[in-house]
Amino acid sequence: MRRLFSIFVLLGIFVAFSCGIAAAAEEAKGLDSQVKAMIALASGIGIGIAAFGGALGQGKAIASALDGIGRNPGASGKILTPMIIGLAMIESLVIYSLVVSLMLVLKL
Repeated sequence: MRRLFSIFVLLGIFVAFSCGIAAAAEEAKGLDSQVKAMIALASGIGIGIAAFGGALGQGKAIASALDGIGRNPGASGKILTPMIIGLAMIESLVIYSLVVSLMLVLKL
């Protein structure tokens, strides 16, 4: 339960941070080229961090699922479906980060 709570807190911090960046990008239309370059750099670093975190999460999920199937091959059907759903959820967070980064860069 504590782990689930910390995941929700981190997700809330990520959403709040993303909204702050989007608001800063909206105000950046009248700023100089250095600020625009920093926003572009920040969006690139952000998508890199999201891809790295998503890859770590997917790797751990697949490793755990394969370990469970290795211990009990009869339960592979019950393990495979939640694993695919979990991988889709992890990938959706990475895609969300990509969309936020593209919104920042394209508004410059």
